[in-house]
Amino acid sequence: MPSQTIDQRWAAQAAAGDESAFRELYRAHVRPVYWIAQGILASPADAEDVTQETFVVAWRKLPGLELQGESILPWLATICRFQAANRLRQRRRDQAHTADAVEEELADTVSVEEQVITAALADRIAAEVGTLSELDREIFRLCASEGYAYQAAAEELGVTHAVVRTRLSRVRTQLRGAVKEVRDA
Repeated sequence: MPSQTIDQRWAAQAAAGDESAFRELYRAHVRPVYWIAQGILASPADAEDVTQETFVVAWRKLPGLELQGESILPWLATICRFQAANRLRQRRRDQAHTADAVEEELADTVSVEEQVITAALADRIAAEVGTLSELDREIFRLCASEGYAYQAAAEELGVTHAVVRTRLSRVRTQLRGAVKEVRDA
């Protein structure tokens, strides 16, 4: 039997009702999901709300999920984009105060190009993270996703502060290159 990735294991456990496994998925992916929401909505408050809504929907839908690939991030990014589009529609409705005015503007709400770029970006980041060594993935998860300080991450992983700083710098450079590829494409 092939070994499961950490996301696959957490997703399967969460789908079976394990709330602590779902908390691990949340911790691992909350920041990238927030960044996607913030990129679409350009409002920190709305991005926070959409991020929470994304994970509420994910919790409900996990039992039916058949995870394709190693990371759950592309699936979460898709949910986030739909939630953000709904939030934009609601904003338009609130501003216009009539359903008729909203219908005229809906096509501009979230452009297809933005959705494709966001999806491609999430896929590319997930793919790039998947190519990292186990240590680099853990350093990235702790520092970038969970907000650990370098020293705290070093202590958690049993390595030096310098190892964490150097490897995280290299990972960030690699991810910036992947993001630039998607944006330039």
